[in-house]
Parts: sequence; structure tokens; C-alpha cells
Amino acid sequence: MPSKTIKRILSAKVYDVARETPIDALQFLSEQLGNRILAKREDLQPIYSFKLRGAYNKIAQLSAAQQRKGVVAASAGNHAQGVALSAHRQKTRATIVMPVTTPAIKIRSVKTLGGNWTKVILHGDRFDDACQHAVQLARETGATLVHPYDDPDVIAGQGTIGMEILRQVPGPLEAIFVPVGGGGLIAGIGTYIKYLRPEIRIIGVEARESACLEAALAAGRRVTLPHTGIFADGVAVATIGKETFRLARQCVDEVVTVSNDEICAAVKLIFDDTRAIMEPAGALSLAGLIRYVKKKRIRNKTLVTINSGANVNFDRLRYVSERYGVGQQTEVMLGITIHERAGALLSLCDALVGHDITEFSYRYHDSQQANVFVGVIVEQGVNGRKTLIRQLRKQGFDLVDLSGNELAKLHVLHMVGGRIPSAEKERIFRFEFPERMGILREFLTRMQQRWNISLFHYRQHGGAYANVLIGLQDIPDKATNIEAFLKHWEFPYCEETDNPAYRLFFSSESPVKQR
Repeated sequence: MPSKTIKRILSAKVYDVARETPIDALQFLSEQLGNRILAKREDLQPIYSFKLRGAYNKIAQLSAAQQRKGVVAASAGNHAQGVALSAHRQKTRATIVMPVTTPAIKIRSVKTLGGNWTKVILHGDRFDDACQHAVQLARETGATLVHPYDDPDVIAGQGTIGMEILRQVPGPLEAIFVPVGGGGLIAGIGTYIKYLRPEIRIIGVEARESACLEAALAAGRRVTLPHTGIFADGVAVATIGKETFRLARQCVDEVVTVSNDEICAAVKLIFDDTRAIMEPAGALSLAGLIRYVKKKRIRNKTLVTINSGANVNFDRLRYVSERYGVGQQTEVMLGITIHERAGALLSLCDALVGHDITEFSYRYHDSQQANVFVGVIVEQGVNGRKTLIRQLRKQGFDLVDLSGNELAKLHVLHMVGGRIPSAEKERIFRFEFPERMGILREFLTRMQQRWNISLFHYRQHGGAYANVLIGLQDIPDKATNIEAFLKHWEFPYCEETDNPAYRLFFSSESPVKQR
């Protein structure tokens, strides 16, 4: 085992500023899952995140000469706050580079925590842009770069959480579930735990849209993801760290990936038990624990999850409240076609008697039929959903299960449906915009010169990016095609022209019936 890392963890200087956080039992969830579920409350740190441990340990380990030259860091959130507070406590000058898209509340928090010792520079749309600028500043000024995860002292600082867990849970412990972004947290915790208690399983949990550790383990080497998701922004890392991957390969037993809906469900479940509101990345490990327990049918074991952070943008809670039901498998989203005749809508309502309805959007199609977008609360999870769908089809309703359809949940749910027969050769694209001044106007200006926009829906969720749905009329005689334009624009996108939610509610073509 890597003894150098263990020595660094044992000598880490974190408690000058960080606290030993408690472990709380999640009583409601423990009863529901048939296991003892414990939550390590890193959301109770002074900056509401575990990131303070690694940042402070790195800065506290610097020599007097290094501290005089100051430190540089890049971050869009928790690491920036950790560096700012740590620099303030150590009386070290800090320059923190944050993307232009960083919410104002996080910028304000960094400035407040750092006081006169911290300078904030806004640069680039993405974290990678900010990171490159921070590296350049470190080279030019001689300041020390405080990496958010790929640094031995940062890893050691995070590893102190493992020390605390073993003190606080001295008895049998089946597994610890750790959220993974760049890997600093799982490298530190995993290395310490496996050194003293190798029988305890270390389970990494990644957002499905940012699973860089899973990809690296599968390939046997570090790989770079082409795109990362925006919802769990605290773990939106495209490439696992070099040092963190070296350690993770030795101490991680398994990696679990979860959807955004499952993360939303975990946020809700933590709130039910503790009344604390996690950021998406902060609830990530609990989402993985729930998936793991159900898949492996684990019973009567002690399991630990890391509540890693609570720096949530308030506006993002709207998204969480919309999606947690699907994540818990207590809500089903359906696209239902009904025949246009007297009493048809009432017949559908009668068929749903006994179920709570969360959404009900009706759209006239033609004299023959109409389409309804329905959200329904069901019991018994997947079995309840299957039973409801089977009953509706038995009663003659054509329907499509849209519970796992991102287009339906992000856009169709919030739009007034309608078809335009004149929209020839319409193609639908869904992608992400960075939230910066003038970006929407810039995009529309460029787009108008090439194709007619037949549909547009823009939805922001309180983060640095927004979800966008665009319908374009592809004119064959144009020299430049749509794909080339969108690739040049560089934002992640996918085509949704064949998506059943679009076909059902917006396409001029008849939707494909699913029985």
C-alpha cells in the first residue's frame, strides 16, 4: 500500500480550520432499505463542503518562501471557497480564477471568505478555461498552484475523513460510498480505509454524465470524456486525476453510476431525514448507495455515505422538485393518445382514479385524436408503473412511457404542444448553453443566417449552463450543413428528431404508436 499517502494523512493539518463532522443515522431511509445507513456530514464544514480539508492542508504545508509568493487556484465553487478561507487563515495571498459563468452568489462567497487576501479573476466559459489560465498565472508569478484534487497534500487532507469514519463507526462496516469527480476524495478515504480495514468495500459513485473513473478503470488508463453533464457540477470532471487514478486503482472495489433523477431523489431523501439540503454532488453517494443496495439486495448491513457538500443554487431546487419522483420511481410520465369524441378526456380521468396526478397537459391534434402529457404518482415503484401502463393499454389507450426521456422532462413538460404542417424537413436538437451575457443573441444571430428556426425553448436551472431545444428547417441547397455548424459552435448537443416525445407532441408527422 502507498505508505507515503498514509503518512501524509496522519500528519495532515486540517483541524486548524476544518471540524470533525458527525455521522448521522438516516432513520427513515434505514427502515426503508433494511440496512443501517449512516451519513458523514461534510456539509457541516465552515464552507459547507469537504473541500476545505484538502485546500487548507496544501496551503499549510507550504514553506514560508512559497507562502510569500502566494497561491493560485481554479474553481467554480467549493474548492474556491476552501482556498479563500485557507489563504485568509494562513495570511497567504490567493488568486482564484473562476469561469465567467459562475453564479454571483459563489463569487461573493469566495470574496467574503478570502477578505483582503483573495483576488477573484473571471475567465472563460468553462472550468477547463479557468484552469488553463490559473496554470499560466502560476508559471508567470511563481505562485503555487493549489489543484482541486490531483495533489498529494490535497488528497491527504480529504483522507482525514477516512480516519474519522473509523473512529466514529468502530463496529462492522460493509461499505463506504464516496462521490467521485476528479478523484481526490475517494483516493484519500480509500487509501486510509484499505490500509487499516481492507475488508471494508470502497464504492465510488459517479454521475452517469461524468463517469470519468468508470471509463478509466474500464480502459486501464486515464481517458477524457467528450462531454460532461451540467447538473452535478461539483463532480463534472472529464478526466480523472493522474495521482488520484493511481491510488483509486488500488483501493476502489467498484464504481456505481447514477442518473440525474436518482440524484434528485437522494436530495429529497436526505432532506426527509436531516432537513438539510444537499447540492447535487453532495447527494451523489447516497444515490449510488440506494442503487447498489437494490441491485445487490443488501440487507442488515452498515453502510456509510458522504454528504459532501450543501452549496446548492436555490434556483436548482426547482429542477430537483420536478425530478425526484421519477428518481424514486414513485412518479411516471406518460404521453397518451386519446380519440377525439365526446367524453374521451373524462374516460382518461376515470382510468386514473385512485392515482394522484402531478401533470396533465392536453393538446388537440386533429378531428381524430388528441395527445395528453400526464404525470401520475404510483406505488410499488417499477411494478406500480408497469401495472398502471398495462391497465391503461387494456382500456384501449395508446401511450408512450416518457419517464426516462430527457427531452420530455426538460422541455416538452413545460411547452405548449402544436404541429406546423409547413415546417418541412424540421430537425430537432437539444444542447447546452453557458450562462453568460449575450450568448443567446450571438447564437441566434449566427443561426438566422443559415436556417429558419421553427421551435425554440430555453430553460435555466440555476447553474452555469442552460438546456436548449431548437427546431431547424434544414434547407438542402445550403452549402453548410447543420452538423458542421453545431460542431463548430462547440457546445454539447444531441439530435432529438426521432424522439417519441417530439413525435407525439410537436412533429408534423404522425407519431409512432406503441402498444
